[in-house]
Amino acid sequence: MTFSKLGLSDPIVQAVREAGYTRPTAVQEKVIPVVNAGRDLVATSQTGTGKTAGFVLPILEGLRSEYTRRAKRIRALILVPSRELALQVEANIQKYSKYLDFTSMAMVGGLDVEPQKQALIDGVDIVVATPGRLLDMAHQRALHFDALEYLVLDEADRMLDMGFVADINKIIERLPAKRQNLLFSATMSDAVRLLADTAIDNAFEVSIDVDKATVYKISQWVVSVDKHNKSALLSQLIIEREWSQALIFIRTKHGAAKLVSQLEKRGIKAEAIHGDRSQSVRTQILADFKSGDIGFLVATGVAARGLDIDGLTRVVNYDLPDDANDYIHRIGRTGRAGASGEAVSLVSFDDFKRMCAIERRLDQVLERKVIEGFVTAKELPASNLSFNLTRGEPDKEARKKDKAAKKSNFVKKKHAAKKAKSLKAEKTTKTSTSASQSKPSKGASGERSKLDFLNSNKKGS
Repeated sequence: MTFSKLGLSDPIVQAVREAGYTRPTAVQEKVIPVVNAGRDLVATSQTGTGKTAGFVLPILEGLRSEYTRRAKRIRALILVPSRELALQVEANIQKYSKYLDFTSMAMVGGLDVEPQKQALIDGVDIVVATPGRLLDMAHQRALHFDALEYLVLDEADRMLDMGFVADINKIIERLPAKRQNLLFSATMSDAVRLLADTAIDNAFEVSIDVDKATVYKISQWVVSVDKHNKSALLSQLIIEREWSQALIFIRTKHGAAKLVSQLEKRGIKAEAIHGDRSQSVRTQILADFKSGDIGFLVATGVAARGLDIDGLTRVVNYDLPDDANDYIHRIGRTGRAGASGEAVSLVSFDDFKRMCAIERRLDQVLERKVIEGFVTAKELPASNLSFNLTRGEPDKEARKKDKAAKKSNFVKKKHAAKKAKSLKAEKTTKTSTSASQSKPSKGASGERSKLDFLNSNKKGS
């Protein structure tokens, strides 16, 4: 399959080729024809599958084929959860529209408002925005949506997790009813389903699962370590294994700042990005990391959304994510385009349940390593997955047997419970029958009392 066969015109195909894309990804093959056909779409797709090009390319094609710049109005609106993702998506739009006469802009917090207002006055075809900043601009009457043709909700699950549902609904109320809607989400929770049903009617649905073959190509391993020793272990791994670069995921903003301080005390140059840092600072840090001036970037999960770093060789999970899908998102940032990649996770005893959830999601047992000098107070239990040592992957036959055994036990318990319930009901019935035979009814007792009273009166007379 080629991009031209997906119905994309020569200027777009040429720009895509120059961007280094040789052929469409699985998500692009499924999504682009649907969008080109004018259908609304709900797609479940992981980060790193090429979904941005999946919706940007056909939108560019649609705007190009029906090109009528109407009074400098916005024609496509893309909502995203974070500033970094907005900037990344907008950069890709510029790359893909290299040979087209379109304008685009990222509308996010942390940037000066006045240049954004002026750009809107001059005319912008495609706006990529975070919900909060877009509403701010709308309240200032800087936005006009009467010419809008496309609405994209990208990473909808993340926007809902971050509390943007009310903002999204307010934005949708301002948009024209006649538009094409595209929703992308890594997961399809009840909240995402409700949003999709609210914003979109009769949508075509596409689901692209994680490419496990790609995940298996990434070298994944975990190190058992007590929580208070994680920074010391990470420093030792960096120094002794001569790591030159790593994207390090951590749970909190406070933890990110603390880890950077601990690494720098050991002579390791690192920086952190999180929500409390200004946009200009975050942009500079990312540029320094991409250029190699900074070797180690510590990021919270939210701040790292949308980061796309070419040639990233290593990802470190300092803290495991709560959602196994987030683990896939993280490690998918390395080992792209056939390059080698490594994903290292520092796992304490408290992280064990999260690790098991990740292994179940991958259907793969993660390799464990022990680092000398870091003996744990509590040893990690054995993996919950059956393991074929010769293959280094789950033994599928063993998994089938485990599943069959669990099903058999469930059926046995169900039958036992049903039998116990039946015996209990039978016993209750017998007890009721016996009681009714041994005791007179209330009515019979009343009749006997009445007869006794009459007889006693006769004797007295």
